[in-house]
Parts: sequence; structure tokens; C-alpha cells
Amino acid sequence: MTDEIAQPAGSDAAEPVAPPADAGNASLLALIDRLGGLLERSDLTELEVEAGATSLVLRKPAAIGPQVGAPASVPGATAPPPPGPISNAPEAQPSAPSRPAIVAPLTGIWYGSPAPGSAPFVEVGREVAVGQVVGLIEAMKLFNEIKSDLAGRVLRVVPESGALVKAKQPLIEVEPL
Repeated sequence: MTDEIAQPAGSDAAEPVAPPADAGNASLLALIDRLGGLLERSDLTELEVEAGATSLVLRKPAAIGPQVGAPASVPGATAPPPPGPISNAPEAQPSAPSRPAIVAPLTGIWYGSPAPGSAPFVEVGREVAVGQVVGLIEAMKLFNEIKSDLAGRVLRVVPESGALVKAKQPLIEVEPL
């Protein structure tokens, strides 16, 4: 019986080293396939996932085609300089360099209040502190609290509640105090 106990311990040291790596690769590929399936079934056009030093961006192939079709929000995200003549884009572009803003850390659906009909997390004219929850972004059926990295007075909440926001998009413009 000691030979049987020693055999599994010895097999862990030599042979199973390769299969767990293959199993890890297989499980990673399976996860990527699941994420791709979730992306295709959702209204999102892009999904960005970061885990430690590893990051992955999945985009729907259909997202490339509509960018040529000229919806106002998509070309603005694709090529910031050309949308200058569009009335919505000039407001966002000059405000980004001149006003500090809390930006979206991920792509998803923005919610400015904890529940429909409840008071918003922040309001224009009120102060916001570093670390204060300013909204929620829903991504992959998970609600992520968005916390302020700036302190100051809220000048403008850029997206409407329920709108799709992209990573690094300004959410709340803040006047430093």
C-alpha cells in the first residue's frame, strides 16, 4: 500500500505537470469562448477584461461595419478629430482637456442611481470626494461601483442613465476645489 500512495505522489511531480498546463490553456480558451458568446448575445460591441498583467479585448465584427454608417456616437469613438463638425462632439472634446473628469474604467451600461426612481449618486452643483461612489456600470450582468478619483464640484454628468459607455469615456466633469 505504501507503493500505491507513493505512486500518486510521484506522478504529481512528473507527468501531471504538462496536463494541468494543457488543462489551464483549455479552460482559458473555454472562458474566452464563453465571453465571446456573451458578447454576441448582448447589445455591447466591445468587451475588455483585465486580470493582473493580462488583458483581453473582444469586439463584435458587426461593430466595424456600423462605424462606416455614421451614427454620431460611433465615429466619435473611432476617430475623435473628424467629428468636430458634429454638434455633440465639440462639447465633449473641449471639455475633456479643460475640465477634469471621472472616466469609465470599463465598457458597459451606465447607471447614475442605485435603483430606478431613487436619488442619483451625484448631482450637478454638489461636491464629490475621492473614493465616493458616483455611479454603476453594468458589464456582463455584474454591477460595478464607480468611485471618484477626483474631489470637487460636479459640473456635468455626461452620459444619461442607461446609456452605453466605453472605457476611458468621461462620466462626470468636476471642478477641483
